Amino acid sequence: QVQLVESGGGLVQPGGSLRLSCVASGGIFSIAVMDWYRQAPGKQRELVATITSAGSTNYADSVKGRFTISRDNAKKTVYLQMNSLKPDDTAVYYCYNRIYPHYWGQGTQVTVSS
Repeated sequence: QVQLVESGGGLVQPGGSLRLSCVASGGIFSIAVMDWYRQAPGKQRELVATITSAGSTNYADSVKGRFTISRDNAKKTVYLQMNSLKPDDTAVYYCYNRIYPHYWGQGTQVTVSS
């Protein structure tokens, strides 16, 4: 069974940093394109960052220069390093494996507030 388990969220002050992790199990990981999405209250889920199997990355304009996506295929884990956090970054963050489009984890809550 495919599972995605996100962790690392929390409450942080504006300008702070967090590192999210997503551990994948039960499926193919090393060749998968992996994404981080987020969903703020009352808003649609949006794509934040993408990493290919070769390590190429892409970011939403709103996070470019502040967030970094990375992966460790041996650990079947994808990371999202988030720096210079803003209140607008407050959301539940989800990772996503494009090979298994129907599977989502429970997400991890990120709250940026003073």
